[in-house]
This record gives sequence, C-alpha cells and structure tokens, in this order.
Amino acid sequence: MRKTLCTIALTGLLGLGMTAFAQDQSTATTTPPPMHGRGQMMNPDKQLEHLTKTLSLTSDQQTQIKPILESQQQQMMQLHQDSSLSRDDKMAKAKSLHADTTSKIEGVLTPDQKQKYEAMQAKMQEHMQERMQGGGAQPQAPQAQPQ
Repeated sequence: MRKTLCTIALTGLLGLGMTAFAQDQSTATTTPPPMHGRGQMMNPDKQLEHLTKTLSLTSDQQTQIKPILESQQQQMMQLHQDSSLSRDDKMAKAKSLHADTTSKIEGVLTPDQKQKYEAMQAKMQEHMQERMQGGGAQPQAPQAQPQ
C-alpha cells in the first residue's frame, strides 16, 4: 500500500515535467531547482515547449496553458516546503494537484491533442512505475517490502 502511495505521489510530483526532462536533459535551467535537484522537471517553460512540440499547440493554447503550469509549479513547491503536513497528506495533495492540472490542460486541447496528451501521461506513469520498481536508469535506495 505504501509503495503504491509513493508511486502515485511521485507521479503527481513529477507531473508533466518528466516528459520535458526526458526530451532535453542537457539544457540547464537558470532558476534554482525547486524539487530535489530536479528543477528541469518542474520548469513550466520547458514543459510548455515540450507540449508545444508534441501536441502542436497554437499560440492561443500556449497562452492558456502556461499559467496552469506555472500555478502547478508554485503549488508543488509550497507543498514540498510545508513541514506541517504528513507525508501521506503531501502525497494526497500532490495527486489531487496533478489531476487538477491535467484536467485544466485537457480543457484547452482539441480532441486529437487530448488523445495524444493522455497517451503521454500513460507512458510517463509507466516509466515512473518502472523506476519505482528498480528498472530505471537511476537506482533508488532499497526499501523494505511488506511480505
């Protein structure tokens, strides 16, 4: 159960940013990394650039989506820094924030773009599942498994 919650939370925390990170790992950001040295993953500009290329966003769609991504980044940073919340509460809020952001972005997309976006999200979640199970390129610290 705990591993499932961690997987859900990590997926939510990384949100769209993982796809942007996977696209261009070599580009450094000029802003300080907001989450455990993974600033690129949460960078709204990189996310928007990736979505624009992948989904062929119009300039109007870009204008509508950028504030959604910026809001998500700000809220995720606040959530991460909130020491009054338990880990489980943070995971639940991150999952909720990710779902809200996804819903808002999908509201801006055409049906074809929405289908591609949903496929991207599914692929990202699959990638995160693999990483959580130790199949990723960056090994995670071993965790006790309930038997």
